[in-house]
Amino acid sequence: MTASPGLGTPRTASPELLRSVFRQHAAGVAVITAYGSRPVGFTATSLTSVAADPPLLSFGIGTGASSWPAVSEAEHIGVHILGEHQQELAATFARSGADRFGPATSWRTGPEGVPLLDGVLAWMVCQVVARVPAGDHRIVLARPVVGDPAGPGRPLLYHQGRFNALRD
Repeated sequence: MTASPGLGTPRTASPELLRSVFRQHAAGVAVITAYGSRPVGFTATSLTSVAADPPLLSFGIGTGASSWPAVSEAEHIGVHILGEHQQELAATFARSGADRFGPATSWRTGPEGVPLLDGVLAWMVCQVVARVPAGDHRIVLARPVVGDPAGPGRPLLYHQGRFNALRD
């Protein structure tokens, strides 16, 4: 195998190669929430629109994540699209051991008992329809039930291990 002009030397597939390649992929930032014995949530950059008819979305979650036990049993979850003004909120929900629903987080109980974050660009409450094993993660498929796409601002992005804003 030879390298193409302008490309680096190919490397054998590994977890580090996957992480390195995906650091180059800018992604939108979402927070997924659920309610178990208490509200839980985590920052996700793996949110994907799967189908329009019927409406379906997906996201990945590690089975070792502190939110996994609640998400593994939840009938409904919340999906929140974060704005560029919410970098600290994204960091809080990404940080292990953080008090994610503490005084610094503005939220309310929404439809189906799902925790809803305030001030986001858009949110949906979704019914979980499947949890598909994928290595040390699960891919969760969910059907939107209700939501609001009309929050103010511009989206928050994740690239090269940092939260970023769009540039014109």
